[in-house]
Amino acid sequence: MDKKKNVEDIKKDGTKKKKTSTKTKRIIKKDNIPFFKTSDTLGLVIITCIVSLFMGYFFGTKITAKQVDKEMENAMDKISSAFQDIKDNYYEEVDDDTLVDGAINGMMAALGDPYASYYTDDESNSFDIELNGSYEGIGIEVFNNEENEIEILTVFENSPASEAGLKAGDIVTALNDKNVRKKSTQNLVNQIAKLEDETFTLTILREGEEKKLEVNRDYIEISSVSSQVYERNNKKIGYVSVSIFSMKTYEQFKNQLEKLEGENIQSLIIDVRGNSGGHLTTVEDMLSLFLDNSHVIYQIQTKEKTEKYRSTGKVTKKYPIVILTDGSSASASELLTIALKEEYGAISIGTKTYGKGTVQELKNIDGGEYKFTTKKWLSPKGNWINDKGIEPDIEVTLDETYYSNPSAETDDQLQKALEYLSE
Repeated sequence: MDKKKNVEDIKKDGTKKKKTSTKTKRIIKKDNIPFFKTSDTLGLVIITCIVSLFMGYFFGTKITAKQVDKEMENAMDKISSAFQDIKDNYYEEVDDDTLVDGAINGMMAALGDPYASYYTDDESNSFDIELNGSYEGIGIEVFNNEENEIEILTVFENSPASEAGLKAGDIVTALNDKNVRKKSTQNLVNQIAKLEDETFTLTILREGEEKKLEVNRDYIEISSVSSQVYERNNKKIGYVSVSIFSMKTYEQFKNQLEKLEGENIQSLIIDVRGNSGGHLTTVEDMLSLFLDNSHVIYQIQTKEKTEKYRSTGKVTKKYPIVILTDGSSASASELLTIALKEEYGAISIGTKTYGKGTVQELKNIDGGEYKFTTKKWLSPKGNWINDKGIEPDIEVTLDETYYSNPSAETDDQLQKALEYLSE
């Protein structure tokens, strides 16, 4: 399930603490690519959006080119007339970009599509971070504390922030001597992103003492996969958690799976609880690690046709697999779950999944991005889980003991999976 991110940390009890996520692994730095934003592009923005939304309809119904031109002309006349009237006669000054953003948001809302949305530059930059799986940053998580100060929650190992000496609990008060106290975390992130220099100064408060630290921006890869081995009844059970299906997730998952198999696991738990989805191609590649090319792994349905997609794998693995799911397991998480259930014989433990069986496409325009639903995805056997979700084979809910003291020992869903696979 694609979702707009601020980015937020979702606690196990479902509450949210607002923070901005930056994460771990250092890799090769990429060049900055400049972009430009100007109200002079108003006409281009509107034309782009109108064309994107209407061309599929016009060509799908075989309307003639002359009719298309007429419909487009009428649509453009309406928008231009309303835009100019507001500019000329509204009692206060109106920003061009604000009107353009409102027009695009209005078109998204008119679709009645719960997954259609428009993001401005600042919003889309934050939204893309986790799906891309990498970004240029310093490697910290921050949030606005009770005093509305920007506080560092986590400093990740081997990150520019850790090398600079930043610590959890530090209060960020200034960026290059520019005051950021009482500002939002997004404001700080945006300011860092817009800096021309790779090196800058953060002023922090630590136990009441002010410190100035020099920090370097670098290219950060977000870790979305973790793993470990559990031993029960003399059996080795592999466990791998996937937090999102980003562009970097497949390689991370493949590496962790090979590590687990190198330790001679006899079964596997895949945990997609709280995983709202991500890239379809990522989950396709991950499924191909378990299934050979005789298996259909999903189907895509458009207005015109339904097409089956097969695994590109060479072998089908033999060990038992359990998938942990909950109500936040959505979209790509559900595709992984139902494909392994239908084609591999895996079982799911936990609670019913979210129920999102649609695919959105993200389009870039000057000043932001917009997305809307273009396809349905179906299971290998042609089932559509939209608004239904996937019922677990073994239903287990987490109780208050886990939420008050979260750990592997109090995680009843994980413990049930370990019990099942060790028998």
